[in-house]
Amino acid sequence: MELRHLIGFVATAEELHFGRAAARLHTAQPALSQQIRQLEKELGVQLFHRNTRSVTLSDAGAALLGPARQVLADVEIAKRAAVLGSSEIVGRVVVGFAGASSRAALPKLARAVRAAQPGIELVLQGQTYAGAALSEVSAGSLDIGFARLPVRDSALDTRVYDYEELVAALPSDHPLAAQETIRAADLAEEAFVTFPGTRGSTVRDALIQVALNAGFTPRIMQEAPDSYTILGLVAAGVGVTITISSVQHISTPGLVYRNFSDDIPPMAAVLAWRKDNASAAVQAVLKIAEEVLPTPDVIKSSSPTMIE
Repeated sequence: MELRHLIGFVATAEELHFGRAAARLHTAQPALSQQIRQLEKELGVQLFHRNTRSVTLSDAGAALLGPARQVLADVEIAKRAAVLGSSEIVGRVVVGFAGASSRAALPKLARAVRAAQPGIELVLQGQTYAGAALSEVSAGSLDIGFARLPVRDSALDTRVYDYEELVAALPSDHPLAAQETIRAADLAEEAFVTFPGTRGSTVRDALIQVALNAGFTPRIMQEAPDSYTILGLVAAGVGVTITISSVQHISTPGLVYRNFSDDIPPMAAVLAWRKDNASAAVQAVLKIAEEVLPTPDVIKSSSPTMIE
C-alpha cells in the first residue's frame, strides 16, 4: 500500500466526487481512478459504490477512512519532526471546546502554541459541552478539554483560567427588565429555555441549582443546543434563562441581561487533562496555557468558586 493511494482515497472519500478530488490533489482524474482501483485490488474490497450520478463509500471504505486519516496525520508529524530536528517538541494535541467560556481563551492559546512550539499540531474539536468534555478527556479521545468545575473524576487534573458570573437573560419587555438587579426567586413562575439535559451542560446544571437554592424547581419549556439559539428564543419571548456572563457579547434585539442581587458564587472555567498523560506535547501546551491563560489572582484564593 503506497502513501499516494491513501491520499487519493481520503480525498475521494471526503469529496465523494472523482473530479473534485483530482482537482484538489492537482492530478488527472483517470490517474486518481487508477490509484483507487489499485488500492481496492490490493485490499480485496470495494471502497466506493459508483454509478453515473453519484459516488458513495462502501462499508469497507467507511471503515478505512478513520485509520487512513490517522496515517496521514502521523506522516505529517514525522515530516515536522525531521524538519525541526530533535530539539523541538513534536506531537499532536486534541483540544475540546464549546461555547462562550473558550471564545476568548482558545485563540490566545492556539496562537501562543503556534509561536512557541511549531512542531505541535493543535487539533481543535468544537461543540463539546463542558460536562461532555470531561468524559472525553477521561476516555482519551481528547487530550485537553475546556470545562467547568466541579470535576469529580479522580483521574483528571484541572486548572482554573477564568471565573464567570451567572446572570439572568430576559425579554426586553419583561416586567423584571425594568429592574437593575433581580433575585433568583423572582423567576419562580417563569418558563425557562436552556441546554439539553442529555449533553453534559454545566450551565443547565447551574440554572437548576440556582433555582433549587431559591426555593423552586425551574419549569423548562424548551431546549436548544447553543447560547445563540437559547438567547434568540428568550428575545422572542419563549421564556427566560440563567446563563454565564461571558455570553453577554451576544446582543440581540429584544434581549436584556440582569445581574442577581443574591449571593451566587461564580462558575470556575478550567482546563482539564488526564493525570497520567505524559505526552511531552500535551505538557508543553499546558505550560504555555499557564502563561497566556493564568488563574485570575483576584478570586483564585477566595471561598466557594462553584455551584454544586
